[in-house]
Amino acid sequence: MTSKQFLTFHSIVYGFFALALLLIPLQLWPLYGLEIADGDALFLSQHNSIFLGGLAALTWLLRDLTQPDTLKRVLTGILITNLFGVAITLYASVLGVFSGFGWSDPAFFTLLAVMSLMQLQRLD
Repeated sequence: MTSKQFLTFHSIVYGFFALALLLIPLQLWPLYGLEIADGDALFLSQHNSIFLGGLAALTWLLRDLTQPDTLKRVLTGILITNLFGVAITLYASVLGVFSGFGWSDPAFFTLLAVMSLMQLQRLD
């Protein structure tokens, strides 16, 4: 997979979840074993779509990047972001905060982290 294909894929995945958290959080979170109990929780869920959407926009806009040093820094940032995702969602799953479909999140972030690492190794 080329860096452009990876950044495009990453952008689409993050964009999908940004839209889902913004538009249908009441339907999405129960799949993970979570309930939106009040307006504050709903807002925080939708607030997270800012960051997911921002990462989607950045990876989309940078997908044509060809400068190796800059591309390496972008891919390193994406790798770190996905490693945070692995740690946080695995923690939630182990504690039982996430259940049901929630166990897919650590696997999902691990997949994206591995893909990020593979892209970085291609540059060396």
